Amino acid sequence: MRLHVASRNAGKIEEMHRLLDAHVAGVEIVGLDDVAPYDEPVEDGATFADNALLKARAGYAATGLPSIADDSGLCVDALNGMPGVLSARWSGPPKSDARNNELLLAQLADVPDERRGARFRCVVAYVDGPGDDDVLLVEGVMPGRVIRETRGSGGFGYDVVFVPAAAEPHTSAELASAAKDAISHRGRALREIAPQVARRLAGGGR
Repeated sequence: MRLHVASRNAGKIEEMHRLLDAHVAGVEIVGLDDVAPYDEPVEDGATFADNALLKARAGYAATGLPSIADDSGLCVDALNGMPGVLSARWSGPPKSDARNNELLLAQLADVPDERRGARFRCVVAYVDGPGDDDVLLVEGVMPGRVIRETRGSGGFGYDVVFVPAAAEPHTSAELASAAKDAISHRGRALREIAPQVARRLAGGGR
């Protein structure tokens, strides 16, 4: 069995592989760099769900493989929920985690600690056919806060500036993989969807 993960982000693919393996053991997971090139959709959806579904549908249409994709981002209270769906490209092209974090910290420089609440949101979409019944969609959330400096060397994206409420005072980037998986937005979404994906891949009913 093969499962296409519509991503080139090595950290994200590895995270998905770790979290799915307990439920979908033995499945070969292939990323965008492991399949024939195809036109990837523009992520112009208004929500995380829109973008995740765009990517999963495109992956299935191009490869014929069951495809899974996610869209996730950081929603900051003091910025009215932004960067949100724009998280990966917050500082403009080309995409850069370092520049995104620099811009975010600059925008929050005058915001007091008690108003720096934020949450990571992730929607995971799975598609194994052309119809609406061939879609699974789940969401995970990780609440926390944005600190004033970068800390840690693990993870990716905004992990270096985000302290999860369940891991105070450590940033996501300071957590071991297993500890992060246990509380992360993506971990929560994947743990919910993984048993359903396993049933689908094993030929179970809708």
